Amino acid sequence: MDGDSSSTLAGGISPPAHAQGCVLGLDVGGTGMKGAVLDHDMRPLETLRRPTPRADGPLAVVDAIADTLLTLNAMASERALPVHHAGVVVPGIVDDDLRQAVWSANIGWRDLPLATLLEKGTGLRVALGHDVRAGGLAEHALGAARGARNVLFVAIGTGIAAALVCDGKPISSGGYAGELGHVVVESGGRPCACGSAGCLETVASATAVAAAYTARAGRTVTGAADVAALALQGDPVARAVWQQAAEGLADALATAATLLAPETIVLGGGLAEAGELLLAPLRAGLEERLTFQRRPSLVRAELGDWAGCLGAGLVGWRAAGHNPTSQLTGVPAP
Repeated sequence: MDGDSSSTLAGGISPPAHAQGCVLGLDVGGTGMKGAVLDHDMRPLETLRRPTPRADGPLAVVDAIADTLLTLNAMASERALPVHHAGVVVPGIVDDDLRQAVWSANIGWRDLPLATLLEKGTGLRVALGHDVRAGGLAEHALGAARGARNVLFVAIGTGIAAALVCDGKPISSGGYAGELGHVVVESGGRPCACGSAGCLETVASATAVAAAYTARAGRTVTGAADVAALALQGDPVARAVWQQAAEGLADALATAATLLAPETIVLGGGLAEAGELLLAPLRAGLEERLTFQRRPSLVRAELGDWAGCLGAGLVGWRAAGHNPTSQLTGVPAP
């Protein structure tokens, strides 16, 4: 018998890993997918990364998700692990109960019965969720927000979205809650893919930061990480672009703090990889903007860019009737 698992049979004997099985977790982002085979204690046994072929259209993305799930399923089969469920999390507006991808500006689908399509395409049982809500679920259960009852998790990547936990309960509101990236922070600003203008995403997403630097400096950068590195080196254009992004984020977070009173704000996604380069001006910005409101602690996500994938695994296990309670014992290497 395998004694490593925290789940036990009558008499305190642990069942073997193959008897417990696994779930598949898949986080589908605007540019890439991250998948894992996760055991009963949320340990990643196998991981993979693949690009998201969004340039080929929404149906091509569906096919790519199905193919990736089949690859993960094959990995589980090689370990003789039965797959109980697949948890798939995607961006945009997601109705978990109806199992629909309602809308996504980045990928382009609308009112898509995604879970049903994936089940037909793979033969697996699929639980659908939202990528950022899943990341927030993982950070709340396993990461930087453990123990807090009121949490705002903000993922800053290709887009910007948030996950809300209020009085210990995640807030979905039919999939529409948490769209922080579409709070207008710059009146009359740049057009946003959502149809509005001046949204936070047009100022502070990783895509927007890289585009703003390229436009102002006349020098192409590959991403926001390049802008962060240049800002640290003292590049004045990079510093100005970075400060503009921080100001926009501070405006949006101050609004969220006023409405929701989180104890903890957890920042994840690519931009948060900059650490104190982002956190320090955000703390200063919140200090300037908040008066009577609860002052939230502002921390970097602990689970890195695998938070969404781990959250997808939690979604899968909960759909299978299991709620992992053990501490996370390992995070997949990028």
